[in-house]
Amino acid sequence: MSGHSKWSSIKHQKGVADARRGQLFTKLTKEIIVAVRQGGDNPEANFRLRLGIQKARDNNMPLDNIERAIKRGNGTLEGTILVEMVLEGYGPSGVAILVQALSDNRNRTLQEVRNVFSRSGGSLGENGCVAWIFDTLGLITIDVQYQELDKEDLALQAIDAGADDVKIESDHIEVYTKPDELEKLRQALEENNFNIASAELSMIPKTLVDLEEKAALQTLKMLDKLEGLDDVQQVYSNVNFSDEILEKYRLQA
Repeated sequence: MSGHSKWSSIKHQKGVADARRGQLFTKLTKEIIVAVRQGGDNPEANFRLRLGIQKARDNNMPLDNIERAIKRGNGTLEGTILVEMVLEGYGPSGVAILVQALSDNRNRTLQEVRNVFSRSGGSLGENGCVAWIFDTLGLITIDVQYQELDKEDLALQAIDAGADDVKIESDHIEVYTKPDELEKLRQALEENNFNIASAELSMIPKTLVDLEEKAALQTLKMLDKLEGLDDVQQVYSNVNFSDEILEKYRLQA
């Protein structure tokens, strides 16, 4: 299951451009609104809301923005009706791609996602065509960039704290856990002074595929385009991107 978030790592390496930051805040706002409408505005009793607020804080979203999102969710402020969507399909070379979206116009979102698939050498599929390839897991990313740390020791500490699996990368450590253990594990790692970059529920592929360079770069470009759509919250694939491919794409982007 490790390796999936290498796509996430390239986004961390690129950083969040100013133009993308506003879009990111919009996506985080949508997540909080839906979380409140589904489970109420009390973070203590609403796990999804707690997770949404924490993710917003991890991305330096202003507190005022978070509070407004909560008020839109509970009806204190006027807000649009958002529908959750999961779209599945195949990218270049037939790789599996799963898209999670929040939209106020299902047809518009479907058409935008379909266009990216078709223009990128892929095709949108039926519901369930690739979802079976992924498991829902808690994923915590620990930032170790620019730090003189023993990564092996950190990995062992994470396992001692309750992690199910750990993957060591060049500038970060990926920690995997069961969804209902995510918050508990994050707290345990923070108490041990781990530098938590992010903690979220993620769709992790059961198996990974390797692509030759051209197809891998084409797939990365497609994933980037999908994530650039306003209504798309998360994009997942089962491609194992090598460090060399990620670096080449980073330099091109």
